[in-house]
Amino acid sequence: MTTYTGLDPATGRLLAVEVGDGRILSVAESSGDLAGAGWLAPGLVDLQVNGFGGFDVNGPEVTADTVIELVRALAVAGTTTFVPTVITASEADIVRSLQAIAAARSVDPATRSAIPFAHVEGPHLSPDDGPRGVHPVEHIRPPDVAEFTRWQEASGGLVGMVTLSPHHPASAEYVRALSSAGVLVAVGHTAATPDEIIAAVDAGATLSTHLGNGADAVLPRHPNYLWTQLADDRLTAGFIADGHHLPGDTLTAMLRAKGLDRSILVSDSVALAGSPPGDYRTPVGGTVQLTESGRLSYAGTPYLAGAARSLADCVATATELGRIRLADAIRLATANPGRFVGGRGELRPGEPADLIEFDWAPGDKVLRLRKVVQAGQEVGR
Repeated sequence: MTTYTGLDPATGRLLAVEVGDGRILSVAESSGDLAGAGWLAPGLVDLQVNGFGGFDVNGPEVTADTVIELVRALAVAGTTTFVPTVITASEADIVRSLQAIAAARSVDPATRSAIPFAHVEGPHLSPDDGPRGVHPVEHIRPPDVAEFTRWQEASGGLVGMVTLSPHHPASAEYVRALSSAGVLVAVGHTAATPDEIIAAVDAGATLSTHLGNGADAVLPRHPNYLWTQLADDRLTAGFIADGHHLPGDTLTAMLRAKGLDRSILVSDSVALAGSPPGDYRTPVGGTVQLTESGRLSYAGTPYLAGAARSLADCVATATELGRIRLADAIRLATANPGRFVGGRGELRPGEPADLIEFDWAPGDKVLRLRKVVQAGQEVGR
């Protein structure tokens, strides 16, 4: 048995968490010395990870080993549970990525613990520039339950979340079929009308994928698809709080409109996240530039080429950009997304022993991690 102590972000009091056999055994306030104590929180939960640390779940090179190394890289960065996100591609490419993730889960216990299911972001998105983002237009296609069934047959039922644009005529039927099978459906990369979005939510959609991004540069004042998603209390919205995807006033207003109970933080990180600053060549988009601040853009342009900061960094940044307390930012990256992956993201007896100990002070742009524990094992840094 091992005991971890640290300050509770919600109360500032010292907590003692006893861990054994990969599970949390007890959580109690401690009368120990506060001097030198760091903060203590659950391991972070990220519902949208394309890649990190040079490892990508997309593309022709992905293997089970790629996924296992991705799990390790994310754990070092404080993310102990995540949903690998496979983006729009041909059916063969999507299936190859899903099979690699499934194979990694089958051979590596740490990967099986860290990855509850996979997220397919697309291919049923808007074909329009802006809402489509960087998803390849040649592979955008309408939703098809038969194709989804083939994904599941090829991966052993691995897909637990799908993002789509509900402008496609068959969207409501597709959402209903997936929801009835226990699969999460998110609205994203869309220019759908308010009525089309409401129809998808009526059919069972429960999430908005990185709301405010994957959108048109210019919108009608009202109505538009952002207002509809912010207003519908049946949708929980994901936000990328990396300091680059949403300006501070926008993030603050969206969090207040949606409410903290229905908001989550996601990294939406790509393979270059966690890499040193510099210029890189990528299969899509050519040369990109990664700055010290974590902004990833197409070289020589102001346009973003993806997200490149860890979820821990997003937590720290959200406290300032979103004007929220540390405890609230932690909740948006632990308990709130944890509801969608079987209840992860809380320090309570019986839960997997995933936790982080870190230093942070107001104004910090990062959480300075001291320790990461994943399934009861300390992760080497």
